Amino acid sequence: MLRRTLLGGLPALMLSAALLPHTAMAQTAAPSVDAPVTISFYNYNLASAGLGGEATRKLIAEFMEANPNIIVEGVAVGSQDMASRLQADMAANRIPDVAQVVFDSLAFVADNLGAVALEDAIPADELAAHFEGMIPAGLNLGRLDDKTYALAYTFSTPVLFYNADLFVEAGLDPDNPPRNWQEVRDAAAAIAETTGAGGFNGSLAGGGAAGFDWALQGVLLSNGGGVLSDDRATLTFDDPATIEAVQMLRDLHEAGIYENMPSEVMIEQMNSGRMGMLLTTSAQQNTLIRAAEGQYDLRVAAMPGFGDRAAVPTNSGSGLVILSEDPVKQRAAFELMKFLTSERGYTIITSEIGYLPLRPSIVDDPAYLADWVEANPLVRPNLAQLERMQPWAAYPGQSYRQIARIFLDAVELAVFGGADVEQTLTAAQSQAQSLMPR
Repeated sequence: MLRRTLLGGLPALMLSAALLPHTAMAQTAAPSVDAPVTISFYNYNLASAGLGGEATRKLIAEFMEANPNIIVEGVAVGSQDMASRLQADMAANRIPDVAQVVFDSLAFVADNLGAVALEDAIPADELAAHFEGMIPAGLNLGRLDDKTYALAYTFSTPVLFYNADLFVEAGLDPDNPPRNWQEVRDAAAAIAETTGAGGFNGSLAGGGAAGFDWALQGVLLSNGGGVLSDDRATLTFDDPATIEAVQMLRDLHEAGIYENMPSEVMIEQMNSGRMGMLLTTSAQQNTLIRAAEGQYDLRVAAMPGFGDRAAVPTNSGSGLVILSEDPVKQRAAFELMKFLTSERGYTIITSEIGYLPLRPSIVDDPAYLADWVEANPLVRPNLAQLERMQPWAAYPGQSYRQIARIFLDAVELAVFGGADVEQTLTAAQSQAQSLMPR
């Protein structure tokens, strides 16, 4: 049962008043937007100085042109600041209408900030019509307790970018990239020894994780581990399969293959042709393609697995959440959400930002992405692994970010700091479990 308790000492009366409109909406059909209405859209891509901001402004402009009664006011908020900004504004009675929420904070926003389940605000047949053609594994990213609190929007999975020229120089076959972590280790060692370039890095631990454990969770899941029990009550940092996966990363570091460096440094090394392989978000694809053009042969492979087992990728990215209490604004917000996750919306999102399309049919449709995919075939390995994708586990409770920080700090210490892996993760498990809801 979702708790739905606003933080910051808000009186119970305010909470009850905030929830009443959502309950009413569950009993009536969503209204239409027959007169001009303005909605606020808290968006972290708008906070980007690059293509993410430009493409998002383009999406909003196209939507407003097609929906003249709906004015969208974009509010730029950094991704790591989104949940705290939403909480602060709601405490000050400035309730956002729709927000782009990072998936790790989904449980917090649903449990504590009164996110509206789409099933409680939108007629079932309309939801079913919009969901048709969307990847089921993608739709599941925004579901809690069998209800959709976030409509998956901009998201990606980890993929292995690699420099085919360095593979050739090292005597490796660029047409057969590594499929598992042992092959990554062997290829990285050959590249480093033969070419002097870095063999491998990834957005998994230390500075490369940039405060998020989404890609790391994919490594753990691929080995049969994880961070959270199925009932979301118990952390599993000390699971033997989780410990074994972190030990594998430690072994890569001790072999001189995997170094602790900030994400921007990893990207710079890959852009300059001085890195053999980089496991990171597929959203970096467009940036890496532009940097590699005319310099080296950039290719992409699926996320490595363990042994003969295929990897189980997790997702980064965000979902769209309705927070408005006003039924008309809820309708306007959903109209915006529908456009952003439509065939046209994903055509812009994929081709101009680099995120994955949740609608696979547009990949080969000449009206949408077919020409772009033909010119940019690197997206296909990423699309191929979507059926194996599992959600990025969102820690429950108000201390979800602190729990993630404890885990990431422990992994960094175990992989790069020389600490015993099992002891470090077991201690982190004990410390973080005390922060879980009781």
